[in-house]
Amino acid sequence: MALLKDRARVNYDEQQAAFEDFLQGYKSFTTETERALQDLHIQDTDGLSDEYDFMDESDDGVQQGGRRAGRAGGNNQRRGPKYKYMEMLQQVADRERDEILIDLDDLDEWEKNMPEEQRGLRLVSSVEMNANHYTEIFSRAVDKVMPRPTRDITFKDDVLDIIMSQRTKRNEQIRESQDETMDPDVADSIFPPALTRRYTLNFKPMTPSGSSSTRISNKALAVRNVKGEHLGHLIIVRGIATRVSDVKPSVQVNAYFCDRCGSEVFQPVTSKQFTPLVECPSTDCKANQTKGQLFPSTRASKFLPFQEVKIQEMADQVPVGHIPRQLTVHCHGPLVRQINPGDVVDLAGIFLPTPYTGFKAIRAGLLTDTYLEAQWVNQHKKAYDDITLAPSTLRRMNDLQRSGELYDVLSRSIAPEIFGHLDIKKALLLQLIGGVTKEMGDGMRIRGDINICLMGDPGVAKSQLLKYIAKVAPRGVYTTGRGSSGVGLTAAVMRDPVTDEMVLEGGALVLADNGMCCIDEFDKMDDGDRTSIHEVMEQQTISISKAGITTTLNARTSILAAANPVYGRYNPRVSPIENINLPAALLSRFDILFLILDTPSRDADEELARHVTHVHIHNRHPDPPGAGAGEGGGTGGIFFSPQEVRQYVARARSYRPTVPQSVADYMVAAYVRMRQQGRRDAKENKQFTHTSPRTLLGVLRLAQALARLRFADEVISDDVDEALRLVEVSKASLYLDERDRNAADQTPSSKIYHLIRGMAASGAAAVGEGSSGELDLRRVRERVLAKGFTADQFREAIEEYEALDVWQTAAEGTRLVFVEADDENMDEVF
Repeated sequence: MALLKDRARVNYDEQQAAFEDFLQGYKSFTTETERALQDLHIQDTDGLSDEYDFMDESDDGVQQGGRRAGRAGGNNQRRGPKYKYMEMLQQVADRERDEILIDLDDLDEWEKNMPEEQRGLRLVSSVEMNANHYTEIFSRAVDKVMPRPTRDITFKDDVLDIIMSQRTKRNEQIRESQDETMDPDVADSIFPPALTRRYTLNFKPMTPSGSSSTRISNKALAVRNVKGEHLGHLIIVRGIATRVSDVKPSVQVNAYFCDRCGSEVFQPVTSKQFTPLVECPSTDCKANQTKGQLFPSTRASKFLPFQEVKIQEMADQVPVGHIPRQLTVHCHGPLVRQINPGDVVDLAGIFLPTPYTGFKAIRAGLLTDTYLEAQWVNQHKKAYDDITLAPSTLRRMNDLQRSGELYDVLSRSIAPEIFGHLDIKKALLLQLIGGVTKEMGDGMRIRGDINICLMGDPGVAKSQLLKYIAKVAPRGVYTTGRGSSGVGLTAAVMRDPVTDEMVLEGGALVLADNGMCCIDEFDKMDDGDRTSIHEVMEQQTISISKAGITTTLNARTSILAAANPVYGRYNPRVSPIENINLPAALLSRFDILFLILDTPSRDADEELARHVTHVHIHNRHPDPPGAGAGEGGGTGGIFFSPQEVRQYVARARSYRPTVPQSVADYMVAAYVRMRQQGRRDAKENKQFTHTSPRTLLGVLRLAQALARLRFADEVISDDVDEALRLVEVSKASLYLDERDRNAADQTPSSKIYHLIRGMAASGAAAVGEGSSGELDLRRVRERVLAKGFTADQFREAIEEYEALDVWQTAAEGTRLVFVEADDENMDEVF
């Protein structure tokens, strides 16, 4: 019984002619209106989160929410119309590019302007519904309208270009010598189009507009939502890349050379596996019955770069109790090497089935596998080098920088829904920016990434801070101590299903390369797993010696860890070392270790409760200063979105500040004072971190990050003072707890006194290399006022303690000298 035949309901010839007209006649316009639209920041109204918004960062680096404003392609500064695709084809003919990207937005605009009698061709919908077939139809249209090259082939060109040019000339000569009824034998000798095409044609999907209900289907799908109805369609899938294979050549057309008749035979390859030809199928060999043997001709064959990518569902797309699903993506040509493990991407591609072959087919039976043929890649969290500042964000930040309040506003923008922790947020902002990584001439490398550990009581929002940092960082990985093994953090050796070779699959620290790795429940990790990150924290590499693979992987990441004390809550009756219970070798690798204690206080508890209830009622952080802005107020109500913070961090990381000699001498004196203070704390059993040379490097990294924050090329002494203050604040909770047990004096004068004593102990606001008892009164006043105190309160505290002979003012009121400081220091040192 013969199968029924059904004629196609689409006229492919007419559509191909329409595609040719589109390629030849489409003009792109760049006007002042479009450039003005690029400066706008349109809010997302379709319910997608800021973290994985499909249009949060467009190709031009401008945030847009609707259909992109400029369709001009690459050069937006050029005025007037230009033939976008004819210029693209001319570059292909001149061997300047090898990719043709057809934007369906342009095709849709062209189709809407077509005459009434031609609108029934349904060009865009046909491409979206049957993209694999229309790739070939569009390629035929490109071959017909391909212009002549403007420069000739020379010996300096690539060998492939010379072969392609010879094949094209041979085809033209054969066609000119034959009439319309071409001999079949001659037709077989013409090179196939797949062999003479020196380009890869891909489709870019239509940009979804939030207001149009017809384009809702074009939004990115989760992996589990890709179903059988999408087979053959051009769809967009969102996920995170977990495994990326090596780039290897994939054969498209296999060429053979006959040893008897000398003819060249071509075999197009369309499946994953194929059987090579053995006997020559040419007319001469068949007529003479010689059965010439075919030898592969690698030089005459056509290969494309191929890479297989595994993407996995996002964590927020997986239902509770389900396992994240994966999807295989095949990348060809210019799409290879665009995705790295850990990238959050939107992949536009053609969803296709692929049957099992070999022994797998016997076991699978009627089942087939599926994959996505990639057409276009959109990176969500671009690397810092690829991020471009939006003009509107740049103007806002320049205004705040001139006012001197950018440091406070940006730190408040770190997790604004979380109450307080202003100093911790400042340290996290500096961690995002990082210091300067230096490589010496002999290969020695000094890391610039900053490592921070948050140790504190339960319920102080440590995990929420970690989640936010992992969201803001372009490459942020969040993991927990109990749910991670040493192999899961570093690397695992496994067998690649594509090449059947032993390969390394990177863990969380490798996925976070050039990014942030947030490890929660750090104290719950096993000792063996915890020691696996020692090398990462200082050397920023992972050395592997498994299954015959000996190599070193890059793990240039900043580590943000959160841990609870060993007793669940901090026990003030035992020493800090017993409470923390982390090895000293690990603690010294953290630049800052914050100890957050949840101590009852009526005012602080009331402000916290008001903040939490406001967030739950209004579903957003409070605007006025005080609860939402932290201590001291200032520019309350100004917050930056995560995308804006990421853009500013990208701009700050482009600077490489240096340390002048005067600041270096100042840091040396401060380090000596920190060592003396550490010795005194050890005697009083209040020490929970050891002051080592790594501490000095940590202060240097923080100072460089502060200089980057100001877009400066040199570090100044104020940057060092702020870095020392953050290091001192990280231990201030212990001293504050000790004072609360001894005295309950919470007047402004006492608070200012303890603040100034902390400056004297840390060396902040000291005069040059001077002693630890002499401070610069102007800088002391600035720091006290920055903490929210008024000028009158500062003046009253200075006068009150000066009357008690605690300190004295000298040098016409510009210096503050502690009366008893010299004697105490001399007793402690000797």
